[in-house]
Amino acid sequence: AVVSTQSTGAIDQKIHLIGGSILEREGSQLFNTTLVFNPAGEIVAKHRKVHLFDIDIPGKIRFQESETLSPGNEVTVFDCNGFTVGIAICYDIRFPELAQLMRLKGAHFLVYPGAFNMTTGPPYFELLTRSRAVDNQVYCASIAPATDPSASYVCWGHSVVAGPNGAVIDSAEHEEKTIFADVKMEEITAVREGIPTWKQKRSDIYQLSEV
Repeated sequence: AVVSTQSTGAIDQKIHLIGGSILEREGSQLFNTTLVFNPAGEIVAKHRKVHLFDIDIPGKIRFQESETLSPGNEVTVFDCNGFTVGIAICYDIRFPELAQLMRLKGAHFLVYPGAFNMTTGPPYFELLTRSRAVDNQVYCASIAPATDPSASYVCWGHSVVAGPNGAVIDSAEHEEKTIFADVKMEEITAVREGIPTWKQKRSDIYQLSEV
């Protein structure tokens, strides 16, 4: 039902739709999965969360996704009207190597559906979004549910989108909000040409490659 609703939404609005993340079953395994639909309602990309959220902060929060979920093993990008968009999920944003692999695949824009909590959200959610934008000289959006204090898992909210220079373009707070951001290829080009870090990497000392 969720997949059908997302597909119909993409068709009705004539857009590419990144459908948050849902529980996906394959055989005996469960995955945290994001589906991407094109304007025809077709699935054009699927990302299974690569890094599972296993943390234990004494007195604050313990969460062990690996007790239930299996990790994905793919780096995910798709084409959207001439822009290459990379997709990862929530905790994936803490791993800069995954973002760099998406950039190596041509990404101009990284999108992270996620649900940081009230402990990890305030210090890290915007910081990590801006960091991945700066690291890779891309637009980066982290999208979260609004805060519901009555929920069993309370999300921080604060969806945010940053430009390739790391500046915040727009953001939400705890409440629901529609965020708009113009993605400009010329801005990406200007940032990359002005500070050409990706041309200055020392492959004689370090390398990153997809296994």
